[in-house]
Amino acid sequence: MDYAGLAEAAAAKIGQYRRDLGGWRDCRSTSEVVVSWRPSAEFSGNVYRAEGTVPACPEDVWECIKPVAGGLRTKWDQNVKDFEVVEAVSDAVSVCRTTTPAAFMRIISPREFVDVVLMKQYEDGTMLSAATNVEHPQCPPQPNFVRGLNYPCGCFCIPFPGEPDKTQLLSFFQTDLGGYLPQTVVDSFFPASIAGFYSNLTKAVKSLKA
Repeated sequence: MDYAGLAEAAAAKIGQYRRDLGGWRDCRSTSEVVVSWRPSAEFSGNVYRAEGTVPACPEDVWECIKPVAGGLRTKWDQNVKDFEVVEAVSDAVSVCRTTTPAAFMRIISPREFVDVVLMKQYEDGTMLSAATNVEHPQCPPQPNFVRGLNYPCGCFCIPFPGEPDKTQLLSFFQTDLGGYLPQTVVDSFFPASIAGFYSNLTKAVKSLKA
């Protein structure tokens, strides 16, 4: 399997989402983030766009969200129970397995995801983490977990010109949770979950600077 090629394609896809501002419909707004959605072209669900400002420099935000073994994500993100690197394909690309706890008053049982992840830095200082679902021989479906699928998704940590202690965090979420969930549950879960992601991240970067 061409993991590097799949990772680059996922990064290109969310770059396209970033540029394409048409068709997004707002579904949730807090002091930290505005969440919008539109139908996914990848599967029968939705792709969600989240845009917010985090009161920290891009390096601190990246430290909290970067998808690496032993990273901080499992400590602050309530939707990530465990994260492991299954195979390091290169310095920038890895195959990872993520497990999530039960959620939404336990209506959503624990999930597992196997993704190829790309990390990249652009000339303007923007840092990107992009991912999409893959299969890997070391990651057969596990009992007690429902296998979910992430379609092209990721986060852009974008510097604010002239404001070094602020970061624009632009994220795209595109997940098939699998199982037999009512669509109303899925449609309610994601906007609330994404708002929680931004709220908990804001707290995490503050504690990192403390």
